[in-house]
Amino acid sequence: MKTNIMLLFSLAVILSIDSTKAKVSILLNCGSTSDGTDADGREWKADTNTNYLASSSGDVLLARAQYQDPSLPSEVPYMSARIFHQVSSYQFRIPERQRVWVRLHFYPSSYSGLNAFDSFFSVVANGYTLVSNFSAAITAQALTQAYIIKEYSLSPSSNLNLTFVPSDKYNNSYAFINGVEVISTPDLFDSPPTLAGFSDQTVDVGTSTLQTMFRLNVGGQFIGAANDSGLFRAWYDDSPYIFGAGFGVTFSADNNVRVKKPKPEYIAPVDVYSSARSMGPDPNVNKNFNLTWVFAVDANYTYVVRFHFCEIQLDKINQRVFDIFLNNQTATEAADVIAWTDAKGEPTHKDYAVYVQDLSGDDQLFVAMHPNAGMKPEFYDSILNGLEIFKINDTMGSLAGPNPEPSPMLLKAQSMDVAGKEPRSNNHRVSVIGGAAGGAAAFGLVFAICVVAYQRKNRVADGEGQSGWLPLYGGSQTTASKSTISGKSCASSHLSSLAASLCRHFSFSEIKHGTKNFDESLVIGVGGFGKVYKGVIDGGTKVAVKRSNPQSEQGVHEFQTEIEMLSKLRHRHLVSLIGYCEENNEMILVYDYMAHGTLREHLYKSNKPSLSWKQRLEICIGAARGLHYLHTGAKYPIIHRDVKTTNILVDEKWVAKVSDFGLSKTGPSLDQTHVSTVVKGSFGYLDPEYFRRQQLTDKSDVYSFGVVLFEVLLARPALNPSLPKEQVSLADWALHCSKKGTLEDLIDPLLKGKINPECLKKFADTAEKCLSDHGIDRPAMGDVLWNLEFALQLQENSEGSRKPMDADAESMGGSVSRTDGDSLGGHSDKLSILSEDSDVNTSAVFSQLISPKGR
Repeated sequence: MKTNIMLLFSLAVILSIDSTKAKVSILLNCGSTSDGTDADGREWKADTNTNYLASSSGDVLLARAQYQDPSLPSEVPYMSARIFHQVSSYQFRIPERQRVWVRLHFYPSSYSGLNAFDSFFSVVANGYTLVSNFSAAITAQALTQAYIIKEYSLSPSSNLNLTFVPSDKYNNSYAFINGVEVISTPDLFDSPPTLAGFSDQTVDVGTSTLQTMFRLNVGGQFIGAANDSGLFRAWYDDSPYIFGAGFGVTFSADNNVRVKKPKPEYIAPVDVYSSARSMGPDPNVNKNFNLTWVFAVDANYTYVVRFHFCEIQLDKINQRVFDIFLNNQTATEAADVIAWTDAKGEPTHKDYAVYVQDLSGDDQLFVAMHPNAGMKPEFYDSILNGLEIFKINDTMGSLAGPNPEPSPMLLKAQSMDVAGKEPRSNNHRVSVIGGAAGGAAAFGLVFAICVVAYQRKNRVADGEGQSGWLPLYGGSQTTASKSTISGKSCASSHLSSLAASLCRHFSFSEIKHGTKNFDESLVIGVGGFGKVYKGVIDGGTKVAVKRSNPQSEQGVHEFQTEIEMLSKLRHRHLVSLIGYCEENNEMILVYDYMAHGTLREHLYKSNKPSLSWKQRLEICIGAARGLHYLHTGAKYPIIHRDVKTTNILVDEKWVAKVSDFGLSKTGPSLDQTHVSTVVKGSFGYLDPEYFRRQQLTDKSDVYSFGVVLFEVLLARPALNPSLPKEQVSLADWALHCSKKGTLEDLIDPLLKGKINPECLKKFADTAEKCLSDHGIDRPAMGDVLWNLEFALQLQENSEGSRKPMDADAESMGGSVSRTDGDSLGGHSDKLSILSEDSDVNTSAVFSQLISPKGR
């Protein structure tokens, strides 16, 4: 009776979400011949009694599991399965085009004598790839769970086509499914989430398909689906995901606090807001650490993180104020729950988005909170009640991640019985952690924590940054795969013959000799790839030696790309790659030595000499020439993707050279406008249009170069979290001040009074146009180059040192042409190979520099 009343209440909540639309509530017990009821009292229809199984190109079997794991919450829907040996589909009609939850239930067991570890398959829903080459058995084994639930929020549609595709990569492979839920859901995101690190940018999720990765009741206990607010979601304990020793303290609302229902009610159960985790009572301790959670996720996806807040202890503004960070990006500063809600016991939620890159080899999402000392709050503390993390589909419509790898300790434990004597079959292993209903025993939880600790210890020892904590809803933990060269993957054994012939191969002994066995005193820089050493080869030639960290898999793809790109490119304003080494598990690149280091080192936070305005202009012009060549000097443009002041180097003659081509990508062909690709680059320099649409063009480099120009003018970092909120982003702040006419007040004090006003206006206008929100409004790099040359001419005129231009330039009538070196590449199937001294002929290209007075 109690269950029926609870179900009626949940149904009433669902109907109250939007009474104008017909609701969908389909619970399909796959492979069963009879309807059934689960542990929560919900009715599941046998798929044999429906017409949802719409198509199949081969055998479709009904099967029943031979063994019932004790952690299964109920027989329904897990003990029966539908087996697919060929492509097969379920079809559901969705009335009045609405968003739906789709939950897929998998119990990998022995069905009709089939081996669960032979099952690899993909699932596609309305063109979105939910899983690809998915193994429920491997995933369950790695996560120490008996069964897997994968939950998705599908974009609004009138029909749902759910297709199962057995993998053709494995013999005897098949697909299976135990249960399918299709439930109407409101659009949970009434406004687009803010992008962490970019307070003025949002991520549109309204038309996207999302995967639920984690759903946590922070500081509280497990909340089962039947106790959710109408959408049958399970909320888990957050403690396994807390990073380090800083667990903080948990507490619940006392009898004097009335926790109100959230608005709208379906956002989360009241129980989520009735408990919380904070940092603790000691302000001195709290000032020195973050309250941090870490989650294993798939790299190269954007994630939406929803924070649930409800102040259940304090009741005044500025009593508890804190900052929120996602992967070291500021999501929000000076968060004050009472300021947001105006009352104790009033729930609220905040959404932020973050893109998880694989530049460092990590596939982790860090959520951190820290007291905001600048607001001088009464208590140095932070609070959180609930947390949800959703993955957004990529540009290819995929949400699929790789299968996780079980730890060696886990495999060993699962192969032994309790006494440690007899092997245990995969189909009869005892689940360590229970499933979604939290049915595991205490021993299982302790063992899981031991496994986590063991995995994390080994990963740290191995130089990996990956978390060992267990994802919910079948989230994955990716691991790097090794292949051919020296135990590293995708490296120089895959280099083209042209690259190998143009690039010198160094022995490891040569590299060690040239760097005095990697003497630490010769380190001239450290980056994501590894350390950079000053070295000597061939009896006296100075070189820069970039050595990857031998303890990690970072930079393998970048290593290959750098060699492939730079071995074919020769230009005065591109750093020259001399050679590489791939012996003894090493990845080493050897470049020309740049005596004056990076451009950034001469702008701020360095003891190196500062640059005059004219020097800065000439360096910017050199970098622009290098980028212009990349964009126009071959059949297809080359897009750098990581233009920033640390990737612009200066040699002993103060000639600027663009470096670091590890992220570079070949641009679109003549009949294309862009390249669809995952977002890569450096925050602060990242093109917002590229980030939003994941469509890469050469205008993305132009945007990044615009940030560089303002960095040169103002001598401050692209991102500075220590500044007031509106000033954190250099691009945003410079544009704001430029429009207000106050940009001159921000100029590097060393340049005050030394820049010709006309030159300054031309330079600032150029930088501002580069930062246009839409790529189509930005100038081409050739136009940027022209404007910078013109700005230099204006500066030289004011100093009485204008250089005469030749007669050919005067006859060009303002047109901009390409050099011979550039035009050669336009008719070649391969990248043009220019000499070291090839350059843009500035006197013949930029005719409008000849007489600024005549314009």
